[in-house]
Amino acid sequence: MVLLVKLMRYSFKRSVVMFLLVGIWGMAACRPVAGETSTPPPPTPVESRATARPSPTATASSSPTPQDTAIVHSLSTTTPSPENAPTVTATATLPSLEFSLPSPTATTTAEAAWRPPAYPVPWAPSPYDHFFFSRPIASRDIKLPLPDYRYGNVFFGDHVHTGMDISSRMKKSVLAARDGKVIWSGYGLYRGGLRLDDPYGISVVIKHDFGYQGEPLFTIYAHLDEATVEEGDLVMAGEQIGRVGNTGHTTGPHLHFEVRIGENDYFATRNPALWLAPPQGWGILAGRIESSYGRLLENTTVYVHSNIDPEADQEEDQLWIGTSYTTNGITPDPFYQENFAIPDLPAGFYRVNIPYFGITFTRIIEIRPGEVTYFTFQG
Repeated sequence: MVLLVKLMRYSFKRSVVMFLLVGIWGMAACRPVAGETSTPPPPTPVESRATARPSPTATASSSPTPQDTAIVHSLSTTTPSPENAPTVTATATLPSLEFSLPSPTATTTAEAAWRPPAYPVPWAPSPYDHFFFSRPIASRDIKLPLPDYRYGNVFFGDHVHTGMDISSRMKKSVLAARDGKVIWSGYGLYRGGLRLDDPYGISVVIKHDFGYQGEPLFTIYAHLDEATVEEGDLVMAGEQIGRVGNTGHTTGPHLHFEVRIGENDYFATRNPALWLAPPQGWGILAGRIESSYGRLLENTTVYVHSNIDPEADQEEDQLWIGTSYTTNGITPDPFYQENFAIPDLPAGFYRVNIPYFGITFTRIIEIRPGEVTYFTFQG
């Protein structure tokens, strides 16, 4: 923004600069199937710096209102305000939350290849969270995460990713994320019917015994080597339902996992990172990446460094990379209204870098164990 101010001082360039400010916008990505959702409204800042947690009785479903309005280089860490928290109506019984949280220092970024077991589900550190599902692959079987295949990313030309990919070796057990009934098993989930060329490959769909805000919940397990359950089977959380495979449109063995709400439909997904209980001692980073005028920025890269000092030894720095969602057909969480999320960050402090108009904006954020750290960026 400093660069723009300097440019504005030259009167003969004033009209060009104003044209660029209004006209530049991220290129929208295409979907393989027609359908589009409107851009959610941006958060409304407030004057106070209140730290109270959201009230469980709040029912508004509008965008979260940041409580921390201090902006450093236009990047702020915020916590959504209580007046915007939706009522959680899932039929699953929420835990008493009398858990002994691991020390934030129990897991270091140097051990990121090792993944601790997840918190017990349902995990609800706050009334607006819904970590209802356990991990569909055991922690010991998970390899390094796949940052290029997160929810809302675009790959294979114009295909929007509606789930998260969990890398694992062939034939490792795939587990039911919670209790429910199998409503699909085999090929053809995307195209319908027995289609061996279906991009999901061999898939299993579970309709769960509980819902969220009066809507049913479904989980999808795709690219399986084989399904070990059949349509109509009742399954329990942690029960094997298939084995990791390489069927469908893939670049290697992994599990494609989706959360769908309301109906079993390609356009009814939510980001699984906000539904899967995090590993113990780890947390999630989520936020909104916007332009100077509050429009969601698509496919903007966010760099998360474990080393908060950019001048320190880079060999000791571990990097996580995320990309903001495409807005075409991707649905954010009704409370966070996020367009970006990176799960499974060991608790601790991180340096977040976001390039914008040739300038890299930086902010230090804290990931708390078992919680969501939320931030907004407005260019």
